[in-house]
Amino acid sequence: MEPENDEKFVTALRRIALMGGLHDYVALSSRELGDMLDMSQQSASKRILELLDGNLIERDLGARRQRIRITSKGSDMLRKEYIEYQKIFEMKDELVIKGTVIEGMGEGQYYVTQPGYMEQFVEKLGFKPYEGTLNVKLLPTEHHKLDTLRNGRTIDIKGFERNGRTFGDVHCIPASIQNIECAVVLPRRSHYEDVLEVICKFHLRRTLGLEDGDQIEVRIHLNF
Repeated sequence: MEPENDEKFVTALRRIALMGGLHDYVALSSRELGDMLDMSQQSASKRILELLDGNLIERDLGARRQRIRITSKGSDMLRKEYIEYQKIFEMKDELVIKGTVIEGMGEGQYYVTQPGYMEQFVEKLGFKPYEGTLNVKLLPTEHHKLDTLRNGRTIDIKGFERNGRTFGDVHCIPASIQNIECAVVLPRRSHYEDVLEVICKFHLRRTLGLEDGDQIEVRIHLNF
């Protein structure tokens, strides 16, 4: 069974999530689920077992009523579904992400200036980046958009080895900040879970007069 490719599981998970099952256990009988999904109690009971087998839900039978909660795997399935709908209804030519400027960990300059990356930036992005990155911490309401970027179309910068050290792949997406063209970089392995790293041919902090804590909008160009 490959639940990640089956729409019937998404439909059942969506109903459970609407009851609050994404964050906590909810009491739900097979008859109730059957009514929600317009199917027999027997079919609904089978669906619950399939969700359990796929590790998409977990069940507590200790109480008088069956209680169900969506697992992280089930949550990921719903998130992928959400991203697909977001592409249909929200995203057009660009995606705007809001965040605040923060001080980085000091590694941006080291990685950006590596010849193996720099040559590909120039070739594939059309500009030579300034030595360093602008780090933008996403507002809590924007976190899901980072998942959208990671699952969307990107310009791929291939990893390489240099002086016995391995440098991983990096994914880039053209963007702009206050009409200044730049690019978001998404390392395959990153220290950040809620931060955008931005490269540009200009020193963005100096050019735009940015300081830590300033709120900005990064416009991600989706049609490239």
